[in-house]
Amino acid sequence: MIHRKLATAVLLALTFGLGSLKLHADEGMWLFTDLPSDQLKSRYGFTMTDEWAQHVMLSSVRFNSGGSASFVSSTGLVLTNHHVASDTLQKLSTPEHNYIEDGFYAPTHAEEVAAPDLELNQLVSIEDVTAQVNAAVPAGASVAEAAKARRAVMSEIEQKSLDATGFRSDVVTLFGGAKYHLYRYKKYTDVRLVWAPETKAAFFGGDADNFEYPRYCLDVTLFRVYEDGKPAKIDHFLKFDEAGVQDGDLVFVSGNPGRTQRIFTLDALKYLRDHRLPYVLDYLRRLEVLMQQYSYEGEEQKRRARNLQFGIQNSRKAYTGMIQGLQNPSFLEKKAKDEAALLKQIKASPELKDYASAWDEVAAVQKEKALLLGQSASFGRISDLYHIAETLVHMAAEDKKPSEERMREYRDSARESLEQALYSPAPIYPDFETVLLADQLALFSEKRGGDDPLVQKVLAGKSPLDRAAELVQGSQLIDIDQRKKMAANPALHEDDPLMQLVKILEPEFRRLHELSEELDERERQAYARITEAVVAIQGTNTYPDATFTLRLAYGSVKGYEEAGQTVAPFTNMGGAFDHEAAHNSELDWKLPQSWHDHKADIALDTRLNFVSTCDIIGGNSGSPVINAKGELVGIIFDGNIQSLTGDFFYSDTQSRAVSVHAHAVREALKSIYGAGSLANELGK
Repeated sequence: MIHRKLATAVLLALTFGLGSLKLHADEGMWLFTDLPSDQLKSRYGFTMTDEWAQHVMLSSVRFNSGGSASFVSSTGLVLTNHHVASDTLQKLSTPEHNYIEDGFYAPTHAEEVAAPDLELNQLVSIEDVTAQVNAAVPAGASVAEAAKARRAVMSEIEQKSLDATGFRSDVVTLFGGAKYHLYRYKKYTDVRLVWAPETKAAFFGGDADNFEYPRYCLDVTLFRVYEDGKPAKIDHFLKFDEAGVQDGDLVFVSGNPGRTQRIFTLDALKYLRDHRLPYVLDYLRRLEVLMQQYSYEGEEQKRRARNLQFGIQNSRKAYTGMIQGLQNPSFLEKKAKDEAALLKQIKASPELKDYASAWDEVAAVQKEKALLLGQSASFGRISDLYHIAETLVHMAAEDKKPSEERMREYRDSARESLEQALYSPAPIYPDFETVLLADQLALFSEKRGGDDPLVQKVLAGKSPLDRAAELVQGSQLIDIDQRKKMAANPALHEDDPLMQLVKILEPEFRRLHELSEELDERERQAYARITEAVVAIQGTNTYPDATFTLRLAYGSVKGYEEAGQTVAPFTNMGGAFDHEAAHNSELDWKLPQSWHDHKADIALDTRLNFVSTCDIIGGNSGSPVINAKGELVGIIFDGNIQSLTGDFFYSDTQSRAVSVHAHAVREALKSIYGAGSLANELGK
């Protein structure tokens, strides 16, 4: 509860933002309802108008599969990264047409290919519903009661909004639970692939160059959204910057950063350093080896594994950067010093001293999280077939409850999106599913021990590989019609061995889910109290942690110093050929043949990639980079290695966001891919 004398101050502070630490330079992933107008005016002389912000918001797009994008034409063109699009490219590919490796271009609308299960979200409005959510939680409620009441009212708000507007409606938790906003999205589900370059162009330099700079990547893809079977008419889209962004220019990034932990306490960061991140890294390394071994079996196996393998490698390198940041003693020493100073002020204040216990509560939660780590009773989303089975079983159980009492992903307001994924026509390969499920079964046995009664029941007297083969071969879930029948008639679950496996695990899954939900609620309440105390001590004027919802970042185009050398902000298309030659055109440093065939046609001085001080993390991939006029100047596709601690803190000394230059997209379309008409469509 908020102290009576602090209530007005805290409410006012949360209306304008929460101050947890002093901001540094261009730091911030800002809410569109609370943009940093004063900082932009004082630092860059830029006057932000409501019209500018609204236009940028409506021009921005979220890929529900993960990633960001933007509308770049009045005719429904959507620009994102190749690696954001790779899931769809993989699902559309066949042994005869490998779109992810070889690229794709549709010269006409009729040749544009429908994505099997893609949902794009355009944020159209934001509403503060904090009072409604808080009013629904009874005074003195236990942690479990508070979590249930909060989940119920959030579901109710979302359903009422959906019924009233027809828009996807999500209640988003901000500032560690101190505020709640209702985000309404227009959904586009008829999404078609228009153009993608080859992987050799999009991911030139491969894993070795990933999170490095200079870079020479054309990491972009174009889709088109349709309505009523025709290209959608888009009112808000980004026009094309004809002049080109220059060194020192002010730029903005409008995208959907995934998750940050900048509000985290010292104990929470130590949990990540010592438990969570090492666990995740071990898991990723295991999967990476598994993908490599499967890929060695042949070209078709390599194609099937490619997208998952890329995602694993990318995550492994990102998590390595995160843990290295946390293992740097200077960072946690500074965190400890700042936190001790803050707690000293809090404990010295008669009105605030009780808030110090929130830090103790967070510390206690971390210890319990560490005990739960690795006790999963679910094989997650690695195996598509298992995930389908799990969804169907849980959906049948959750549908017996009122919508507001269900797990969040099964509420009525989320049903359309859930079913779009559940009934996706994307191909499923039984041999690949067997490999994935076998490894998950083996890991389950390793973590819990071979003599564990649940492990023995799951394996049913067989090895993980034999059990996985039996389950995959016996399942009917590859058939979409069968999935629909099982959704409509849960009695049919008895006929499918994968569904039976989920049912064996369901009691343990729900036990662990309830424990996790209770820990989340305890942590949420503690961080809400920490937020209140920090506001009282340090004031306002900042932003909440990222939540995979739309945010605006700003910064300038700027190089940096590394190892005594100056790293220039720009690379150009000619430099890509030089980079290839410097690596003897070997391995991942080999440009596609199309680039060599058209080298004489390319304006080689066209800028290809550039860096800026904008504050980004994972989820920002595909975000448009915009100039002060609201024009498209680039597309975020990476950060440099120094940016990987961005989950925990921001620094503009060396940390940089890496973008594809907009001019490179247009030049490549015209000069390499024979898509001049598509290039001319950009920004119009």
